[in-house]
Amino acid sequence: MDVLMLGPTAPERVVLFAAGAGGDPERYRPLLDHLAAHGCQVIAPRFERLTAREATTTELLARPAGLVEALHRHASADAATVAVGHSIGGWAALCLAGATPWERDGEPLKVPREPRVSRLALYAPATGWFAAPGALDAVTVPVLVYAGELDTVTSVEQAIHLKSASAHVDLRIVPKAGHFSFMNSPPPGMADDGDGFDRDRFLRDLAQATLEFALAS
Repeated sequence: MDVLMLGPTAPERVVLFAAGAGGDPERYRPLLDHLAAHGCQVIAPRFERLTAREATTTELLARPAGLVEALHRHASADAATVAVGHSIGGWAALCLAGATPWERDGEPLKVPREPRVSRLALYAPATGWFAAPGALDAVTVPVLVYAGELDTVTSVEQAIHLKSASAHVDLRIVPKAGHFSFMNSPPPGMADDGDGFDRDRFLRDLAQATLEFALAS
């Protein structure tokens, strides 16, 4: 597995980063550099691109499974782990923290878990798989959630749904932000910021807020 590694090799805090459907953590590189520059070891696997609505179960499971594999391979066993994910990466992070997704046929999907995950930071997470009653009950770690007001891929309502979890959920809705506003390098032609949205400033603030959340005890 190809993994982007940044920061110290024996830290107290590990950030396990899950990119969106494109699978490339380099599109979020300033965020990851900021975390690494302030003492976090960043472990960010690269994944094959997928279309979430058309993905097979095998393709979906490759995301959380790959995160667990990368964490076990590269992080020390005693490092506190914060899972950070955008879009389908947020789905994968939630799976690691105990959420149970349900398939289209009405059956729960058996997904990897990772008990070392002690916090979740989620950007525009894809939560449609967790609509069934009790799907989020096992998520008990603190959760920081950002949602874009103008997001048409994973709507604000998907982020609001996380408030039904047992965990403490800090939900922040970003005015004029879209789904791709959370990426430093959106795919060509996919920028969906609203008029007047200062994405560079927002991303700097997002990186700092994520760092402070990750380092909190």
